[in-house]
Amino acid sequence: MKTHWVYLLTNQERGTFYVGMTSDLVRRIYEHRIKAVEGFTRDHDLTRLVWFEEQGDRGQALRREGLIKKWKREWKYNLIEQDNPHWEDLYEEICR
Repeated sequence: MKTHWVYLLTNQERGTFYVGMTSDLVRRIYEHRIKAVEGFTRDHDLTRLVWFEEQGDRGQALRREGLIKKWKREWKYNLIEQDNPHWEDLYEEICR
């Protein structure tokens, strides 16, 4: 069974958010960072990975992504700050 990931990108601490889902976290975040795909993340310079969570399968990941997208901003802040209180870019961590 293939692992899937739900993740949050931003452009700055408490800035604009993007909630995404992927089966290849390193590749997908790299694509965001080099602005390989036109759209919201490129338009808003959302390249900082501030939170990610492993999900067991695609269905779980899609449900979790949909749920987080509906959350209030403050709830997203709390989710990030539980594990990443300084809003550090976690890209290097996932590349190890």
